[in-house]
Amino acid sequence: MPELVLEYVLKQNDITPNVDMELINNISYTSTSGAFVGEIGDYTVEFEPTATALQQQGNGYIVASLGTASGYVPYTVYMATSDYIQQNPEIIQKFTNAIQKGQTWVKEHTPEQIAQVILPQFPDTDIETLTTIIERYKQQDTWKENTLFDKDGFTLIQDIMEEGGELSARIPYEDMIVTEFSENAIK
Repeated sequence: MPELVLEYVLKQNDITPNVDMELINNISYTSTSGAFVGEIGDYTVEFEPTATALQQQGNGYIVASLGTASGYVPYTVYMATSDYIQQNPEIIQKFTNAIQKGQTWVKEHTPEQIAQVILPQFPDTDIETLTTIIERYKQQDTWKENTLFDKDGFTLIQDIMEEGGELSARIPYEDMIVTEFSENAIK
């Protein structure tokens, strides 16, 4: 998905991958920052905290956010079969409520408070770096405030997949997305 989003953003800015610039995509994702430091490529796409670590070490600069440049991409979704949903609506609702509770908590807390809570998940990253990353994410409006997967996001992700050659046919929003659990969780 990071490559599809990158290609989409490049094309939106009239840059054709592998025509106007070389796109190297044969490096394992865990090795891209090391390859970049080793001077393979002029730019790299990194998740956090790797991007900030590269900048702190003087090995590069964060120049753009693919999330900001592309528009809101519903990058993380949860799926279940329609049979499972019909047979277990209480589990689906409890799960959705828990995700919504987490999103509400993030919205209502400061970057410092969030960093304190997630610090154990990032043992190689200090609290100041996490706080900086969270501040940037909040400024970019990276995190949604609710679990609702809206039609605009669904259209955008299909645009990105189609343009990247990974989607042969569009799927109607109503055939794929169930919103009732999110609507209940938001209440």
